[in-house]
Amino acid sequence: MVREIMHDEKFLSQKAEPATKDDMETAQDLADTLICYRYKCVGLAANMIGVNKAIIAIKPEEATEVLLMFNPKIVKKSAKSHKVEEGCLSLEGHRETVRYESIEVAYRDKDWQKRKEKYSGWIAQIIQHEIDHLNGILI
Repeated sequence: MVREIMHDEKFLSQKAEPATKDDMETAQDLADTLICYRYKCVGLAANMIGVNKAIIAIKPEEATEVLLMFNPKIVKKSAKSHKVEEGCLSLEGHRETVRYESIEVAYRDKDWQKRKEKYSGWIAQIIQHEIDHLNGILI
């Protein structure tokens, strides 16, 4: 089900609660909402649809399906970082932030299997933005 995008900065500033297997419906809503907004954004965090759970959905244009991550944590960052300007569906305007060129992320996938993957470039930037949301960090 497609959900409304949350714009309340007080709500978005809260740290997300850990996700459980019982949050699969929320994850599906998150994926459905991301697909609906695919021309405006490439990633969403669950708090952006009003659910304070540690779930993110990513779908860069080149991806064939939505990547869901439950309880994602960045476990390694590259030494190299750079300044970028990012927009957000929940917030107005663009803001400058620093992103690492590559990251390693530990998470549970849609089948609730533990995963650890390395990402670099654009997808790494998207994941960092969405994990910031889970930590209550607004850019």
